Amino acid sequence: MAKISALSGFPEWLPAERIVEQHVIDTFRRVAELHGFSGLETRAVEPMSQLLRKGEIDKEVYVLRRLHAEDDGADADPDRQLGLHFDLTVPLARYVLEHQNNLAFPFRRFQIQKVWRGERPQDGRFREFYQADLDVIGQDVLPDHIEAEVAIVMAEILAQLPLPGFTIHANNRRLSEGFFTSIGLTDIPAVLRSLDKLAKIGPEKVAELLVADAGATDEQARACLAFAGIRTADDSFAQQVRALGASGEMLEQGIAELAAVLRRVNAAVPGACVADLSIARGLDYYTGTVFETFVHGHESLGSICSGGRYDRLAADNRHTYPGVGLSIGLTRVVSRLLSTGSVRASRPVPTCVLVSVADEEHRAASEAVASRLRARGIPTEIAASAARFGKQIKAADKRSIPFVWFPGAEGEEDQVRDIRTGEQVAADADTWTPAAEDLRPQILSESAALSENRVASEG
Repeated sequence: MAKISALSGFPEWLPAERIVEQHVIDTFRRVAELHGFSGLETRAVEPMSQLLRKGEIDKEVYVLRRLHAEDDGADADPDRQLGLHFDLTVPLARYVLEHQNNLAFPFRRFQIQKVWRGERPQDGRFREFYQADLDVIGQDVLPDHIEAEVAIVMAEILAQLPLPGFTIHANNRRLSEGFFTSIGLTDIPAVLRSLDKLAKIGPEKVAELLVADAGATDEQARACLAFAGIRTADDSFAQQVRALGASGEMLEQGIAELAAVLRRVNAAVPGACVADLSIARGLDYYTGTVFETFVHGHESLGSICSGGRYDRLAADNRHTYPGVGLSIGLTRVVSRLLSTGSVRASRPVPTCVLVSVADEEHRAASEAVASRLRARGIPTEIAASAARFGKQIKAADKRSIPFVWFPGAEGEEDQVRDIRTGEQVAADADTWTPAAEDLRPQILSESAALSENRVASEG
């Protein structure tokens, strides 16, 4: 047999770790559905011509090909060649165009699905990972208030996850472009690319890039850095921007849009959102508010959730499809929580009750008890063998199953034992109910209880 080894970038969790991941997935789904988002799953493959539209990710796409594919020229034709999707936005654009006649707009969709990206594996970076998206898509028009609404839903999701705290950082494309134009800069994409490197290379190097690549003067470079340094928890960012000497219709429109998002998000989830004018990534793609989200104490992980407003998700000869979307790299979050020991499952199995077996002749009686418990929603399994009761209890304890059930002999009552305390009482499979926290594995957070999740603000 060939030597078995792990594949870098393709995580596989142990059962207890998978319970944590499933909790994150279930929380995302539950909150999204509470806000009226419909679950969606698209195919794993798309034509290479669609996947490569952006161009910059062409080295990361996994191409799909049969081992003994016929040499019919398909591999050279990007419209016939298939690749695994690297995000969920490209599939969404195709899905909306393909099914537009069967969708009601605005279309509210959430999607939790694996994606594949051939990048170098490292901390927080995987080749196969779960991504979770929230999007609201309009047909030709989409109200501005949707930008805050999607951010509110995401903030509520994050607030229910076992995180030590988080902050959503927001900027606005019109605000940034209006400011840079107002101070006389013309190559806006070059300005954004330079400012995007602030965290990596620092302000001095960025100032040099602004002069060399964006054609800025030293004074303009200093103004850009001052702009990017503005961070507030309220709309006072507007006064600081104007104090830098900028003005104009686009600037004021961006200020108004960002201020409205800040007020609405923080009214719904207090302290969740700050204005951070250093955010530049994606501003050449997004057309309104843009978001990035950071976990307190884990800033090295980078943004765990990003997105914003885009006015041309897709278009055909009849309609354009504007949208607002936010995306979480679920596997990145789960991996960090598990690797730091911040979160664990209370037990590695869903089983709440192990029904003992006195002997193989009476296994049917144990099966009957298990069926009655399962019918009432209590996760139950039956002992694998009719070993001594002590060994059956030990087997349950090894797997952290909290209760062992002993079917009574004819004319006798059943008994159930809490093996954590040793307490044993008479019980009826049609009425006995465990405590809510024992029914299913609980997610235990070392940083804070789930009900006390802190949403702290910066600024």
